[in-house]
Amino acid sequence: MSDSKETNSIPHWYLLYTNPRAEKKVDAELRLRGFDVFLPLHKTLRQWSDRKKLVEVPLFNSYIFIYTQLERNYYDILNVNGIVKFVNFDKTPAIVDPREIELIKFVLCEFEDIETGSKIIQAGSEVEVIAGALAGKKGKMIKNQGKNKVIIELESIQQSLIISMPEAYIRMVKSSS
Repeated sequence: MSDSKETNSIPHWYLLYTNPRAEKKVDAELRLRGFDVFLPLHKTLRQWSDRKKLVEVPLFNSYIFIYTQLERNYYDILNVNGIVKFVNFDKTPAIVDPREIELIKFVLCEFEDIETGSKIIQAGSEVEVIAGALAGKKGKMIKNQGKNKVIIELESIQQSLIISMPEAYIRMVKSSS
């Protein structure tokens, strides 16, 4: 836990790491215990040998967000079956910027073709979204299977959202060299 009592006594968004494929069970158990949790889910087409089905899967595998007062609830949360640990940066539970929670919720509502990736991004052009719901957001441009995709970084959790969008919505950001 963090050394800062002041930070721990104020509710913040934190990131929990769960056992693989335990996200929905952990979400249900934490809600049952009265915690404010956010498990971002998106629909994806899964194929089995005999059928295809649209299923809801976690956007970030093995991650779930929780809004809590860490000082009071740290051990109660860790005792929930399926939770491995709080995600730490610099040996302290990572506080997630609430604006990034809102951005994830917004992207899930507005876009269908979403992927995620770690913050370590391949070299690419810096771009700005100039039209549509994400106008003003900056990111990196990649081309994948002929589609234009923009990577929007979520700094506080060191993850990225990869979103397909029309080329007309994107402009190259001039380098400041």
